[in-house]
Amino acid sequence: MKPLDTNLVTLALLAVVVVSLLQGVWRGASGSAKRLFLFVAGTAMTLASVVLAAWSASAASLPVQSWLIKRGWEQPKPDSSGLVQFGYTVFSGVRDLPLLRFAVLFLLSYLAIRFVIGSVGNLLAKAGALPFSIVPSGGAVSRAFGGIIGAALGCGRAILLTAILFAYCSLLPQGPYADYVGQSSLYREAAAQIIEPAAGNLLEAQFPVFAKKMQGELDQLWQKRYDVIDADLPAEIVQAAQQIVEGQTTANGKARALYEWVGTRIAYDYDKVDAYEQRGEWREQTPEDTFRTRRGVCIDYSRLFAAMARSVGLEVRVVTGLGYDGLGGYGPHAWNEVYLPEESRWLPLDTTWAKAGDWYDAPRFQDTHVRQA
Repeated sequence: MKPLDTNLVTLALLAVVVVSLLQGVWRGASGSAKRLFLFVAGTAMTLASVVLAAWSASAASLPVQSWLIKRGWEQPKPDSSGLVQFGYTVFSGVRDLPLLRFAVLFLLSYLAIRFVIGSVGNLLAKAGALPFSIVPSGGAVSRAFGGIIGAALGCGRAILLTAILFAYCSLLPQGPYADYVGQSSLYREAAAQIIEPAAGNLLEAQFPVFAKKMQGELDQLWQKRYDVIDADLPAEIVQAAQQIVEGQTTANGKARALYEWVGTRIAYDYDKVDAYEQRGEWREQTPEDTFRTRRGVCIDYSRLFAAMARSVGLEVRVVTGLGYDGLGGYGPHAWNEVYLPEESRWLPLDTTWAKAGDWYDAPRFQDTHVRQA
């Protein structure tokens, strides 16, 4: 058997078992058996609440979306308060994003169902635990059995903690401390021997898909925040956009003119990329900053184009995903899509790459741009 490591996750799992064992010794057989019974009953009530909440959220999702659509809350003006802008972002996110809507409904349903089940279930659980009171609680034998029961209870708690960590690492494999959790030998052993066999291929097959969808919706929610913030354009940018599209009568013509202007006037900010990649320093900037400095990275190009396009009446969106890096791989990237009512389609364009070629509705655009949101 390999020696255990000193990873904090390993130590935490061991501490859960050891503390439960010591509590079992202190409580004796009677108190420990009662505690174990209440733990099992509480776990059963939680699982029942989760299942019912998931069913309720799924059933209510479409009706709630229809109700929110009928509410017709229009995008607030740029000078609205931060609270109003935040409220609209949440409202539109719940309305438009299925996973976010399900998560909100699930949370509300779970809290309500857990309260009802918990109120009744706790009384039943306490009544069911009464017979354990007749078990002797004093003496060495009682404390020894109490320790055994406490250790069993601790193992159950440790398995539950392992399941939570496993779900976190599966949903967010690149998340904070995910790698550190995976370095715990005890966590890996418990996950491999208990969690993975119990879940079958469900977690392995579905969690990555769910995580990808969740990340996509988070990106879209972030985009809605940009839509509100970026709507507040200085008059000089609006005037510049109007001058650029002057004489153009179609959405295609206006979009092409703006693409040429942004793609040739803005320089790629390699210093900003280096600051992020080497020091983790992200320099947030608005379309106004990009217009004024004439520098930015892909998201800045895309936000400026989108803001200028909207100011001249175009329907446009910022798309985030992966872009081909020219070395056989892909990296995080952002570009735009403009809706052409005359053709009833969304046209893709990449102003960041404009100096390297014509990336306005380029053939096989999707081969080099993998859409995620």
